[in-house]
Amino acid sequence: MSDDDFMQDSDEEYDFEYEDEDEEQSGDVDIENKYYNAKQMKTSEPDEAIDEFLAIPDLEQEKGDWGFKGLKQAIKLEYKLGRYDKAVEHYQELLTYVKSAVTRNYSEKSIDNMLNFIEKNSSGPEAAKCMERFYSLTLECFQATNNERLWLKTNIKLCKLLLDRKDYQTLGRKLRDLHRACQKEDGRDDPSKGTYSLEIYALEIQMYADLRNNKQLKRLYQRALKIRSAVPHPKIQGIIRECGGKMHMSEENWKDAQSDFFESFRNYDEAGDLRRIQVLKYLLLTTMLVKSDINPFDSQETKPYKNDPRIAAMTDLVDAYQRDDIHRYEKVLSANQDLLADQFIAENIDEVTRNIRTKAVLKLVGPYTRMDISWIAKKLSLDVSEVLDIVGFLIVDGQIAGKIDQVAGTLEIESGVDEERIAALGQFSESVTSLCEAIFKNGAGLNNMTAIEGQSFPTEGLGGDLGNAEGLFVDRRRIARRKVAKAGGGFMGGI
Repeated sequence: MSDDDFMQDSDEEYDFEYEDEDEEQSGDVDIENKYYNAKQMKTSEPDEAIDEFLAIPDLEQEKGDWGFKGLKQAIKLEYKLGRYDKAVEHYQELLTYVKSAVTRNYSEKSIDNMLNFIEKNSSGPEAAKCMERFYSLTLECFQATNNERLWLKTNIKLCKLLLDRKDYQTLGRKLRDLHRACQKEDGRDDPSKGTYSLEIYALEIQMYADLRNNKQLKRLYQRALKIRSAVPHPKIQGIIRECGGKMHMSEENWKDAQSDFFESFRNYDEAGDLRRIQVLKYLLLTTMLVKSDINPFDSQETKPYKNDPRIAAMTDLVDAYQRDDIHRYEKVLSANQDLLADQFIAENIDEVTRNIRTKAVLKLVGPYTRMDISWIAKKLSLDVSEVLDIVGFLIVDGQIAGKIDQVAGTLEIESGVDEERIAALGQFSESVTSLCEAIFKNGAGLNNMTAIEGQSFPTEGLGGDLGNAEGLFVDRRRIARRKVAKAGGGFMGGI
């Protein structure tokens, strides 16, 4: 039997009933299609895409996920297009969804991502004002809903904005409030909020680093390092270590500064933060200040950046410094003045330059006993005043035994060989004097002495101390002759 015959012979009626649920699903599909169509228009037709996204909430009978998603996309586009007032207006509408339309976890994650987006795409004073309004609206909303976690996150973001603005007075008040929120009733840090505490310490450390308040900076730095309950983002650790390195540099504690900059670089690198390049430059700077011959690129963490063009100038400086090549050092520094655009490097590179110039002067004057100051300056391509300053320091520090004749403009070095010869002659004179006293005061003279050197004195007719006098004379004379010969006194060979 064919299918047609079967259908004709059958008396059964095949009627299908559609439930209301299916109609609702059909509506959701239409909204979903509208949402994804709008997403495809974001790049090519942003204005039309915004209109499509904003139309989605009206299609829902009750506030739901699709309306929430549509508003999110519209706000991001408006912010990127610089329509800040509209973005704030629709953000206020978005916050009405977090109380009941969407789940707590989903709303918290979405709002946090939204604020991160606003922070990353903020440029210019108008965008900063808009960002502050976003933060204020968020704090009002989530304080009312008693969502402490998002309240803390938003306040920390607001503090970052205040730090960028250098509004330290308002920032200080906010940080105190945040510290109290992360403490127990007895005033101790709450271990369950250790991650937030560390972020707050990082912000406060940056503030005091900007203010150059080393006393407060050191106190906070040490407290931050003692927090063990947190699992912080590597970037936070990078910030704390970088500020610690700068603190040690201001105290001329080069070794600890080098250690902190290395840790900071390692954490920034792990976080994928571009700040790692600048901190690597600081690490190279401290390598020169600690006067280390160890190649800073021998470590596993720094090796991949050895040939990075962004640090090529600092690498060349380190190479010239470790080779004591002052001419190459000066050439690299003068050809890369952009290095000094970083205030921290500009403040500390002078110490490195001073060190290499001092070593160059010391090396140059070594073989000479008298030279013109102008000749030293010409050889090292330095100003005469700079050379005089360096030479004066070396004399006071005891690294050069000499004096400056400012009238003649010369440096005269006192020879160490002459001093040794004079000292040897003085010892020889003392030996002769002691011998004479032993013979003529305590003995009977030299009448019965048959040998002076290499033979024994006779004991008959001599005083009791004459044998001792002979040993004293021979031993001291030999010592004196050796010292004179060593000092270059060959003319004493006949003594």
